[in-house]
Amino acid sequence: MKKFTAINESFICENCGKLVAPLSNGSYRNHCPFCFYSKHLDNYPGDRMNNCHGLMSPHDFIQKNGVLKVIHKCTICGEKKVNKLALDDYNQPDDYDLILYLMKNKTLNGRIS
Repeated sequence: MKKFTAINESFICENCGKLVAPLSNGSYRNHCPFCFYSKHLDNYPGDRMNNCHGLMSPHDFIQKNGVLKVIHKCTICGEKKVNKLALDDYNQPDDYDLILYLMKNKTLNGRIS
């Protein structure tokens, strides 16, 4: 059975070094809103049981059921995970202009990162 552990804490992004604030809407942020990197920590959301601990780069963006999501790919083991974006967070929203830039860069270069 999957177990979801709610963790909504600030953290320092290990890719860009910026302080990432918790989401203001009560949800849970797992990636940096400035560079979209995440960290491979969980087997199930919030469990912190994955042993890889690699950085998860933004690999692609998809829209499903009207919700924009980022696909992260681990830079160590290659595992991919899909996560919701927080474009409407009033405190620290995900950078929509960067999403567009990364999507354009992917189109031109065949990959995002």
